[in-house]
Amino acid sequence: MSQSAKTAIGGMTAALSVVLMLPTVMGLWTYALPAFAGILVMFTIVELDKKWATGIFVAVSLLSLILLPNKEAAVFYLCFFGNYPIIKCLLEGSKMPRVLEYIIKFIVFNVEVLLAGFIMVKVFGMPMAELLGIEGETASWAQYALPITLAIGNVTFLLFDKLLTMMVTIYLVKWQKRFRKMFPFK
Repeated sequence: MSQSAKTAIGGMTAALSVVLMLPTVMGLWTYALPAFAGILVMFTIVELDKKWATGIFVAVSLLSLILLPNKEAAVFYLCFFGNYPIIKCLLEGSKMPRVLEYIIKFIVFNVEVLLAGFIMVKVFGMPMAELLGIEGETASWAQYALPITLAIGNVTFLLFDKLLTMMVTIYLVKWQKRFRKMFPFK
């Protein structure tokens, strides 16, 4: 594939990712839409390579932080959803035992999510209670909010990891030939 074709695909993917995250001002979309944008990074790895995917991740991260009104979505894309497909590719491409691979994946997830929370609280001034979804800081279970949130997040992360694998498999088996016929870059 030519350099100009790769640039075109990269530019379209970056633009689509940012536009996809614009509606994040509405509740649950704060996490779902950056996840979808991260899935686009995964397809970029398949069609181009990890270098191009990294460039797209950086561009979308910067544009999201500048353009999105919802900084939480931009930070979660920056700290996890945008870079995880690249990390996943690197880990799964290594020859390490599967158990070690998953241990590293969970460590990466937890560190990145905690980093995102830290950035939201310290840089953007979001109250911790709001970040954890607590209705008023005097809730009797507030002390358990972070562990509960991380536990739910880890289960969701495992599902996201499996979803990425399934989507790439389906793409390779069913859609890649069609994509390449629609976009016959040479």
